[in-house]
This record gives sequence, structure tokens and C-alpha cells, in this order.
Amino acid sequence: MGSAYILAKIEAGKEEEIFEEIRKSTEIEEANATYGVYDLVVRVNFKTVDELDEFIFGVLRRIPGVKETVTMIIAKEVTKKIKR
Repeated sequence: MGSAYILAKIEAGKEEEIFEEIRKSTEIEEANATYGVYDLVVRVNFKTVDELDEFIFGVLRRIPGVKETVTMIIAKEVTKKIKR
């Protein structure tokens, strides 16, 4: 099993619609709106690279308003989540 971060650029004015679609997705472990070059960072877990491909190309990129994605497969977890 693996995990990946997917960064997405979103069309201006489509944020809330996209966030609603993201909330419905069972594949997503965590999603956050961000400032900067990318508007959304999503963390997903997958069993195979084919499963990851299916999510990216079959789900995320099909949401109207998602303009571009970049995927970073996690090679090694360095820390656990930090409690605040």
C-alpha cells in the first residue's frame, strides 16, 4: 500500500464546487486548500499504481474546474502526525 500527495490548480470561481466533490470522495484521506502555485493539496492512499491512476484520471481530473495536477508518491514517511 502506498500514499501520495496530489497538488491541483483550480479554475477561479470553481473552488466551492470542487471542494464539495472532494468531500464526497472516499479515496481521499486529507484535502486542504492552499495559497501559492497550487490551490489544493490532496493525500490519497492506494494499493497499486493502477488504483492511483484511476483516481487521478478517472475522478480528480474529471471534476470540472480542475485545471492541472502534479502527483508526488510518498517514498518514506519520516514523521507521524504532530499533535498540537
